[in-house]
Amino acid sequence: MSSDARLAVQPVEMRTGGGALPYLRKVWAVTLKDLQAELRGREIFTTMAAFSALAVIIFGLAFDLRVPSAEMVAPGVLWVVVLFTGILGLNRSFGAEVDRGTLPALLLAPVDRSAVYFGKLLANLVFTLSTVLVILVTTVFIFDVNLLQPLNLLAVALGTLGYVSVGTIFAALTASSRARETMLPVLLLPVMVPVFVAGVALTAGVIDGQEFADLRQWLVILAGFDLVFILVAYLLFDLIWEEA
Repeated sequence: MSSDARLAVQPVEMRTGGGALPYLRKVWAVTLKDLQAELRGREIFTTMAAFSALAVIIFGLAFDLRVPSAEMVAPGVLWVVVLFTGILGLNRSFGAEVDRGTLPALLLAPVDRSAVYFGKLLANLVFTLSTVLVILVTTVFIFDVNLLQPLNLLAVALGTLGYVSVGTIFAALTASSRARETMLPVLLLPVMVPVFVAGVALTAGVIDGQEFADLRQWLVILAGFDLVFILVAYLLFDLIWEEA
C-alpha cells in the first residue's frame, strides 16, 4: 500500500461502536485527513482563492463600463463567483482520492459511509467558506458595496452549506468518471437554482435596506434547502458506493 493510501486509512482506523461520539470521531477523522492533505499540498484553497479574486476583479472591470450603479450587479456577481469557484474545490474532494489511489483505502476503512460523506462535507465547507470570505472582501473593495452585514453573512453561510452538501454527493457520483470536471457542474448547477435565486434576492434586499419581514421567505428557502438535501445525501450516500 502506498504512503498516500496509508494516509487515507490511518486517521480513520479507530474503534467502532454505537453512539454519537464514536460516529463524530470518525467524521472528524475524515475531515482532518483532508485538512492535513491541503496544508501539505495547498491545492484547493489557493486555487479557489486566486480564481475567485480574479473573477470578481474581471466582473468589476466589465460592469464598470456600462452599469450605472454597482448595487445593481454586486449581488449577482457575489453568488455567481461563489457557485463557480466552489466547483473547483468540490471536484478535488473525491477526485484527489482517485488521482492518488486512496479512494479504495478510504472506502475500506472501518467507518460508516455516511461518516465519510459528513467528513468530506465539513472539509469542503471549510475550504468554501474561507474562499467566500475572500470573495466578500474583494467584492466590497471592487464594488464599494457593504456586503458584510449580518443578514447577508447569514444568507451566504446558509447558501454555502446547501451548496456544499449537494456538491459533495455529486462529487462522489462523478469521482470515477474521466469527465468529472465537466460532469460535476452540469449536474450540480441546475440543482442550485433555488439557492442562487434566494441568495441573490436576499443580498439585493439587504443592500436596498429592506425589512427583515420582507426577506424572511428567502432565508426559509435557504434553510429548507439545506435540511432537505443534507438528509437526502445522508440516506443515499451508502447506495452510491454500493453501486460503484
